[in-house]
Amino acid sequence: MGCTYSVYGVGRKKKLSIPEVVVFAPCMRIPAQCDLQRALKGLIPRDVINKLSCLRNRIALVADDTGGSAITELRQALEEYLSILIGLTKKEHGLENLVEFKWKNLVDGRQETSVANAWFELLSVVHMMAMLTLCEADTIMIPKDYSGSGFRVVSTDCKRDAVDLLLKAAGYLEFCVRNVLCCVPPEIKKSMSKDLQDGVLEAISIQALGQGTEIQLGLAIESQKATLSVKRRLACELLIYYSQAYQCISGCDLSHGYGKKHMWFIKWKFLEAKAAAYYYHGLVLDKGSEPTCQISAVCCFLAAQELLVESKKACISFCLATPVTRAPPLWGAMKHLHQKIPEVASRKSQMYGYLLEQEKALQSLPEIPDFQLSLRPDDYELPAIDPAWDSGNWEKQGQQPLKDHLNDSEDEIETE
Repeated sequence: MGCTYSVYGVGRKKKLSIPEVVVFAPCMRIPAQCDLQRALKGLIPRDVINKLSCLRNRIALVADDTGGSAITELRQALEEYLSILIGLTKKEHGLENLVEFKWKNLVDGRQETSVANAWFELLSVVHMMAMLTLCEADTIMIPKDYSGSGFRVVSTDCKRDAVDLLLKAAGYLEFCVRNVLCCVPPEIKKSMSKDLQDGVLEAISIQALGQGTEIQLGLAIESQKATLSVKRRLACELLIYYSQAYQCISGCDLSHGYGKKHMWFIKWKFLEAKAAAYYYHGLVLDKGSEPTCQISAVCCFLAAQELLVESKKACISFCLATPVTRAPPLWGAMKHLHQKIPEVASRKSQMYGYLLEQEKALQSLPEIPDFQLSLRPDDYELPAIDPAWDSGNWEKQGQQPLKDHLNDSEDEIETE
């Protein structure tokens, strides 16, 4: 989804601002008010509590006020917050389940989850960083103005920057699945937002790689140096990514607000990717010298044409699924393919129609070749833990080390 979804007044009427989506990001979740001071008072130094509270409140305030558009400021605050939040996840501190962390949906402000677990909070923070990064990529791919021809123009540098951001977002999400979800107790996972299911997170991570590959395919199409083999490989990789994303999300509970829309997005892009793969595979086969090569090529072109028609239907279903969005004008690889596939399918089926009639037994779709995937998520590591958690600093400030404090509490209980 886009970062904003607003309704604003014009005179006496209200005009609905329907966001356009190029890079899909499910609804962003932001921190809601929670009482850190009360939960942690007396257990850790006051300055640590104040820092945690101030940073969390700052993130919530900026996200609310800007609709998530202040990406640079939010990212910096989230990184700072993570460095001190990590201390709550350390088993030796014994603070994992003391604070009830609350998060809400940015779009409608509805509180989604309230969970007393520091790992849940860490998961939510990194997830928010991923959504912000996807929103930034989306913004880059939606220019503020158009060329005189009425077609969208996005610079090569912007496209490459968008690919970098997509890999970064995929890295955040992969980290969530591999390094954070495993630390969240099973009973807590059941109470979390459906947006944080491992299958949903994996699907978003993989589809980000797919969208990066689609941008690369568009750049290859624009380049005179890119060979047909390179274009076919990218198209086939694109199909593999969306096939994997579909497998990840198909086993998830999609009854939540954005679940169905997310599924329609993956279906739409999967059908486009499959059309691209068949088209470029058909072009390669068409260069063969045997009649069977031409028959297989025509079958590929016709299949690509049918898939393109189905992809348009899926796109409409995606746009109409709640919340309503707009599809962007055709751009990049898909703009090229929507022009070329119907043209090539018509021309080649007429050219080799006699062969199709003579060799009906050979009219079957060839298998699309399998390739090793090129794009990988960026590696992500948590920031270093804030020095404020060093118990040596606590002693200098006259604060009792947490471990000793907890031991004293246990002694008091036994004495009673």
